[in-house]
Amino acid sequence: MAECHPVGFRFVMQAKLRGATIIHVDPRFTRTSAVADIHAPIRAGSDIVFLGGLIRYTIENDLYFREYVVNYTNAASIVDDAYRDTEDLDGLFSGWDEERRQYDKSSWKLNGRRDLTLADPRSVFQILRRHFARYTPEQVEEVCGIPRALFHRIARAITENSGRERTTAFCYSVGWTQHTVGAQYIRTAAILQLLLGNMGRPGGGILALRGHASIQGSTDIPTLYDLLPGYLPTPRAGMDTSFEAYLSRNQLATGWWSEFSKYAVSLLKAWFGEAARAENGWHFDWLPLVTGDHSHMSTVCDMADGKVRGYFVMGENPVVGSPHGGLQRKGLEKLEWLVVRDFVQIETAEFWKESPESIGTEVFFFPAAAHTEKSGTFTNTQRLLQWHHTAVQPQGDCRSELHFVWHLGRRLKQLYESSTGSRDLPLRHLTWNYPVRGPREEPDAEAVLKEINGYSIADGRVLDKFTDLTDDGSTACGCWIYTGCYAGGVNQTARRKPASGQNWVASEWGWAWPANRRLLYNRASADPGGVPWSERKKYVWWNEDKQMWEGFDTPDFLFTRPPSYRPPMGARGLDAIAGDDPFIMKPDGKGWLFAPTGLEDGPLPTHYEPFEGVLPNALSARQSNPARKEWDRADNPYHKPFADARFPYVVTTYRLTEHHTAGGMSRWLSWLAELQPEMFCEVSPELAAERALAHGGWATIRTARAEIEARVLVTRRLRPLRMKGRTVHQIGLPYHWAAKGLVRGDSANDLISFV
Repeated sequence: MAECHPVGFRFVMQAKLRGATIIHVDPRFTRTSAVADIHAPIRAGSDIVFLGGLIRYTIENDLYFREYVVNYTNAASIVDDAYRDTEDLDGLFSGWDEERRQYDKSSWKLNGRRDLTLADPRSVFQILRRHFARYTPEQVEEVCGIPRALFHRIARAITENSGRERTTAFCYSVGWTQHTVGAQYIRTAAILQLLLGNMGRPGGGILALRGHASIQGSTDIPTLYDLLPGYLPTPRAGMDTSFEAYLSRNQLATGWWSEFSKYAVSLLKAWFGEAARAENGWHFDWLPLVTGDHSHMSTVCDMADGKVRGYFVMGENPVVGSPHGGLQRKGLEKLEWLVVRDFVQIETAEFWKESPESIGTEVFFFPAAAHTEKSGTFTNTQRLLQWHHTAVQPQGDCRSELHFVWHLGRRLKQLYESSTGSRDLPLRHLTWNYPVRGPREEPDAEAVLKEINGYSIADGRVLDKFTDLTDDGSTACGCWIYTGCYAGGVNQTARRKPASGQNWVASEWGWAWPANRRLLYNRASADPGGVPWSERKKYVWWNEDKQMWEGFDTPDFLFTRPPSYRPPMGARGLDAIAGDDPFIMKPDGKGWLFAPTGLEDGPLPTHYEPFEGVLPNALSARQSNPARKEWDRADNPYHKPFADARFPYVVTTYRLTEHHTAGGMSRWLSWLAELQPEMFCEVSPELAAERALAHGGWATIRTARAEIEARVLVTRRLRPLRMKGRTVHQIGLPYHWAAKGLVRGDSANDLISFV
């Protein structure tokens, strides 16, 4: 975090000065490790074993926050008798279909009963206990390379700092998600945090350290193929045959997702205006349908197979920043046309220069405006929207993304305005009436923000909160979770008034979704009766005199729902949320230790080795995640796991403070280029001796996909790990360099496979 997120890390340092214990778990000793109280070197890809060991330690030593766990999680729920866990099926959960390589999840369901004693062997709690029983300190040492004494020190520090009076926070980097079990990494941390009572409480939670200024914004109003704004699923072909079918598949009977129809209708009204009416299903039929895996890797493979004609690249440099650079380039070579928008002519724009005679792709390069040259918002890692104003006008032909996309849409609408084809109706009726400013006709970014916020169609009045949205067609909203960011007709994201004193969280600095809540699920900061767990951790509470929730933050709960409220039999929608159910986005109001739905590879996390791992799986016969997706292609060869003597080492990639991701914003800047001028590999003195590498010399690093050269940095920042009777060496590779810029070098991601 100190290396990659130095601005955010200043708050960690402030906490340290006030007595906080900082624990850093990372394969390398970094700038974060240097100021941490504890550094634990770990073998890349083994995090579930480490976190699972902490879960076992917490349960077996009776250190979980029992009152929180019983009341606020599904620990007491009883799992269906048909369910079988990985210890019974040697690495698989019940319902696995080997031929289809996917799970039938019907046996994972909960049967509706609860045992508040947590003693029932079919309770989630007891299943959890058995599931993680094998994740012993000895296994942590053997699989992760973390010595038992160090593991116990970390376990004591975390559990002693959790409970009524204290909370512990987890911060993970985006790299946690980039594994074949990435979602389960975060799930394991969430299970631990729920057991310790650290979710929904100040100083607790799990913070995803994003890799860019508005990565959170790009999932909220998504660049993801399977989501619509506000985390509404993209309709699926063959399933969502009508708006009613779409609602029946996604709108829950209980919890806050029972309001799903209001968000979906308001979104369709924002996009299609008067054309979207109840009698035509709000023109749900105009939305594109998901027909399969349209993710980045699948699209690149389709490009390489000649199935994609054109491609837009905006704010990305996939030739450098995405896995398997060779396959990325091959895909671009098969295109008819490519549009690249960036500050400089990055490698993705100039890949064709490697072989101009044989590559027929026509590349259109559009110079982009920097964030200082345009207005808009960043949504950062804690869901905080912050407005940035245009400081200077972009030079020359540089333009903002808003300018590019809006004018492209305007020209397309003009091109098809007289078309009578049914397939062109969505484009013709798309609302596209944003005002423009100045001689360059820059669209008004605040007008876009107002539409995202939502408004009343009858009078154009800006809505103040997402509970104002309706499903009768009277409201339009571009993203329901952002409703309120323009409340009262004021750009709330542009606020810059800092808070002071105890009420710091209610500051008028930016605006956090939803409803300016700075901490999600903060109802959990009070006990079932609505009283703060402790005065020290007081955050929101029930005011009996006022008959409402209040506190230092916007309560993430129904404001007037008393703690004593119990839903009547058969209650639906918001009426089904009990007064002591803080996790209001879940249908049962509980934090899920066991996930009966929503995950493709198991209701609980379990350790699988990386697909090209160097060790056999010590916990089951299943080497890698059985539900993984492979791209079995001649141009994407794989290593044979732990059995190929040519590839005995582990590679871990990372970022440097001095450079930014794929280098487009840093390798062309002389100051940063001077600070980190050359691609290098980090190796331990022991590995250097084993391979006869000289400090400052050169090394060749090879996988089945490619080989690269790098300068050698011999350092004790990476130390050999002893496990399973053998020494495991890890090689550290930054991934910023490539063929263009003031400083150049081979690209680490050329080595990585598609999986």
